[in-house]
Amino acid sequence: MLAGLHYMSALAVAHFPPLFLVAAAGGNGDHGGTPHLPSLVWILHEMGILPEGAYQWATLWVDIVFALLIAVLFTIVVTRVYRKRQLIPGPLQNFIEMLVEGMYNFLYTILGKDARKYTPFLGTLFFYILAMNWIGLIPGGHSPSTSLNITASLAIMVFLYAQYTGIRRLGILGYIDHMAGEPRGVITWCMVPLLFPLHIIGEAAKPFSLSLRLFGNITGEDVLIAVFVGLGIACLSFMNSPVGLPLHLPFIFLGMLLSTIQALVFTLLSTIYILMMLPHEEHDH
Repeated sequence: MLAGLHYMSALAVAHFPPLFLVAAAGGNGDHGGTPHLPSLVWILHEMGILPEGAYQWATLWVDIVFALLIAVLFTIVVTRVYRKRQLIPGPLQNFIEMLVEGMYNFLYTILGKDARKYTPFLGTLFFYILAMNWIGLIPGGHSPSTSLNITASLAIMVFLYAQYTGIRRLGILGYIDHMAGEPRGVITWCMVPLLFPLHIIGEAAKPFSLSLRLFGNITGEDVLIAVFVGLGIACLSFMNSPVGLPLHLPFIFLGMLLSTIQALVFTLLSTIYILMMLPHEEHDH
């Protein structure tokens, strides 16, 4: 079924070659000319269904639109499962509970007893990023993770949450003490003027590394697939074929794997950032 869907993706690009060229020329505005498969927005515009004004708006906000779409779908599914929860779960409730339990067990190996408190935030972060990564692999879809604005927003949210956690759990003085390297002797106090600014710089660098890693990997993955879709079409262009060779199919499965890994890495690093802000004596591993 997956092979058929992405064969349709190649078919769509073959039917709308000018559209693919617009996308390759940076039609999304913030992709800097990198090639990528056209989303449903471009296809509808090329078919004459989406008027020019709506197309320009959708092009500008395509990342936000798809990110909100995923958030709305998640909200609808979770709300439905919660309202209709049963002692003997149905298939959907059982699937959601399995995902939540798996995420909790994973976080427990890192956070110990604090995993229960931070699983809602970190679990939502993982599945939201995973969905944003995967939606770009669906024909007509677009991955919001290819926008640095989206990945930077997520990274800043993690940064602020980690700092809030540190202040709330350690207190203001404890937080300052933590940032100063927890000096307890003459030598460590002498190192405070060096360690304090280093800790500040290190904390400020975390959202940069988080956002750039996710953005770079997912953008590279989408560009790779788009290039092989174009290559598959070019291979049969001499026959005036309406479709191309599905050369990109192996990279779809590779993209699914890499997208999952990137969502896991983002969540894992976020978990470690939070762990570093917790009182050391409370860690239970």
